[in-house]
Amino acid sequence: MSVAAVIVAAGQGQRYGGAKQFAVMNHDTVTTHSVRAARSVAERVVLVVPAHYQGNGEGADVVVVGGPTRAASVRAGLEECGDANVIVVHDAARPLATPSLFALVVEAVLAGADGAVPGLPISDTVKRIRREGNSTVVDGTEARDELITVQTPQAFAHDVLIRAHASGDDATDDATLVEALGGRVVVVPGELDNVKITVPGDLAKALSIASRR
Repeated sequence: MSVAAVIVAAGQGQRYGGAKQFAVMNHDTVTTHSVRAARSVAERVVLVVPAHYQGNGEGADVVVVGGPTRAASVRAGLEECGDANVIVVHDAARPLATPSLFALVVEAVLAGADGAVPGLPISDTVKRIRREGNSTVVDGTEARDELITVQTPQAFAHDVLIRAHASGDDATDDATLVEALGGRVVVVPGELDNVKITVPGDLAKALSIASRR
């Protein structure tokens, strides 16, 4: 069974104030760390970058330009995955995902799942809200024992992921598209340290975590 990985690094980083995925973290770019972790399970790593990218590939085997949405960028990467049996999709802005986490999602797909995602339980109370004029009001409370937050890397059977993206729809993660097909997506334990760099303070947090490893 062969595995390919698509590292999504095509975002503009508007909340960060720049291309966060290419910020330097312990002498390497954030994306380089993500590519390195993906390499632990993937024979082929495809990096999806913005149109203005001028880097050195960050250690990936193939570099392609992404599209206007996250899903479009993933589709650009899928075109370079060849005939891999399992495809792992990972956000470059999560540089601390461990090789063990990559292995867990791949193993779940090899065991028969259509897809696998890392998930963490929610400790805070979760409310639905709605707008009333200039005010935001509570519309209800969710049962948090039935909810998780989801991370990347996410792994999928090749044919399932290709079919899921054939719709051309957009989504915040690939599992959403697979779910829309009726695919069986299993959850593996996520990692608390698998932070996503979104705002400038997140890079300092990631550096602090990395220094403890």
